[in-house]
Amino acid sequence: MFDSRHIKTFHEVVTRGSYSAAARALGYTQPAITQQMKALERAVGVPLFTRVGRGLRLTEAGEALARHAETILDSLGTAQRQIGALARLQAGRVRVCAFPSANATLIPAAMARLLADHPGIRVELLEAEPPESVQRLLRGECDIALAFQYPGVPAAELPPELVETPLLEDRLTVLLPVGHPLARRHAVRLADLADERWIAGCPRCRANLLHICADEGYTPDVVFTTDDNLAVQSLVAAGVGVALMPSLVLSFMCHAKVTGRLVEPHQHRRVTAYVLREHLRIPATALVLDELRRAAAARTGC
Repeated sequence: MFDSRHIKTFHEVVTRGSYSAAARALGYTQPAITQQMKALERAVGVPLFTRVGRGLRLTEAGEALARHAETILDSLGTAQRQIGALARLQAGRVRVCAFPSANATLIPAAMARLLADHPGIRVELLEAEPPESVQRLLRGECDIALAFQYPGVPAAELPPELVETPLLEDRLTVLLPVGHPLARRHAVRLADLADERWIAGCPRCRANLLHICADEGYTPDVVFTTDDNLAVQSLVAAGVGVALMPSLVLSFMCHAKVTGRLVEPHQHRRVTAYVLREHLRIPATALVLDELRRAAAARTGC
């Protein structure tokens, strides 16, 4: 294994033509140059120089190394500059995998601030519902995963290498068609929706609906199931049924013929960011995570 310092010194010796000239150029003593060249020769296993009179001549091995030395040093310099840019947050790529409503709300707010302060950071957005988003993180397909969990629905045990960062509690509202008798209320009790038809969402959302309705003593009559938030609202607007919708969704999408009302008792889902513990040491990943926390805090406060 070559020491890059020795390669740099070797290149100076070849360029300057002598140990003494290389020592003056590098600010070393001549014995220090001699010791470095001896160490380099031990590393390559053959002599690199022969003395001719008071001068130096490259051996065949020395000529071979000289042909590559400048390329090696250029490559090392390029690598150092690129790594320095990553450390100074002047460059970097972060892959974020999130569920649709987070990609439409938290991500834009976080990315706007990030790109204003660090335009060299590039973020790639992927989309997946939990638990698939977390599985993609564990498979190395993304650097940060956003997921949600309902309090009453059992969560899978996560491996210890994952770091969990709570972002916000996303309140649930019931969607009713405009003109529904319960739409006149500020909040709607789940118990009063026992006779309604329901439109359910993703598997986790459906499981939560079944769980909270069971706590109220009934099984909801689920007539449609779809992951499409716009389709859910359109079905409610058409009078097909009612639905539970997270506040994140309602903040960017609201059908004109649908109204949302708070649910009693209070219901929410917990939105969390996950990252591999060792990736917290990567500056760009840590920065994106910080911006997601700030975007979530701003939304919580409004």
